[in-house]
Amino acid sequence: MSDLPTDGLRPFQAMEILKRAKALEAAGRSICHLELGEPGSPPAPRVLEAVRRALPDAQGYTNAKGLIGLREGLAGYYGDQHGVVVDPEAIVCTMGSSSGFILAFHAAFRPGARIAVTRPGYPAYINTLLGLGFAVTEIGLSAANGWHLSGADIAAAHAREPFEGLLFASPANPTGAAVDRAGLADIVATCARLGVTLISDEIYHGLDYRGPSVSALELTDQAIIINSFSKYYCMTGWRIGWMVLPERLVRRAEILQQNLFISAPTLSQIAATAALGERDYAEEQKAGYATNRLLLNQGLAALGFDVGRASDGAFYDYAGIAPFSNDAMGFCERLLDEAGVAATPGVDFDRVDGNGYVRFSYAGTAASIAQALERMEGWLKRR
Repeated sequence: MSDLPTDGLRPFQAMEILKRAKALEAAGRSICHLELGEPGSPPAPRVLEAVRRALPDAQGYTNAKGLIGLREGLAGYYGDQHGVVVDPEAIVCTMGSSSGFILAFHAAFRPGARIAVTRPGYPAYINTLLGLGFAVTEIGLSAANGWHLSGADIAAAHAREPFEGLLFASPANPTGAAVDRAGLADIVATCARLGVTLISDEIYHGLDYRGPSVSALELTDQAIIINSFSKYYCMTGWRIGWMVLPERLVRRAEILQQNLFISAPTLSQIAATAALGERDYAEEQKAGYATNRLLLNQGLAALGFDVGRASDGAFYDYAGIAPFSNDAMGFCERLLDEAGVAATPGVDFDRVDGNGYVRFSYAGTAASIAQALERMEGWLKRR
């Protein structure tokens, strides 16, 4: 009998693979970690120093919205990077993007509302929505158009099954697909025409390799923006993010934050405030990802994976495995057990067609990626 819930909730397979990989490491195995979207570098040294200085006194809760210094810093970020004016009072600091999604769903929609997401997409979108009692519509994307969502895709899906919200990421997980300004304007305009509330997941902003990231805030003040310090600022375990809300939703989100989470962690907010001034350090890490991006993409192509061109952004390669297998989970389990390479099966991101894909992360070191490619080459030959 399956131990899976009947409401559609599924395990986060990236974390399941990590757990399996850690057990193998504990038994003495060497593992190349390409399964998690987790930067291989620590936060900037000045971030850690700011926390060390604050540690003796930073013991209490903050304002539910977050430290005013952090929110003012974020408002400055939007002015500097995106040329838009954001009121610090419209910003809520969150426990990573994860609690931001929860606040956004409950602040903007009635219980049971239908929210659209892209497929393939970040698995926590569907699992969080289902766990909170919302309905889900999936908008299927394809490799043929670079996994890019369009306004026409949204309109067609809405005509088939109307929905009240759209949760969309650019750059996206697992594909790394990023829309340009015109593409995002098309999405924003389509949502406005249909009366759909847009939640723009901008957690991978800064990690675009074709040009500057475009925020939905540059095009509308009616979208909900979700972002985090996890990826660009190398702060995954600090669990600190933020959201920017339309004026009509700010007070409701604040009240929900007070009751659901009280506030984001104080020390993490202090770290995040310092991180905003360390973009040079973040750009150094991005340069490493850019090198890894080409190394991994070219290496996978040489091994026979169906990868197409390198991803637009983030730090993932969503690789087709049709030459090798039609069972992504089994492929990843054998790859880990037999070759010592951890990767995430496509079924984590796509419950319909994901068996044909595996996601590899290039967020770690070039040395680890090179070693993983070498191990996979030998493993594939032995198979």
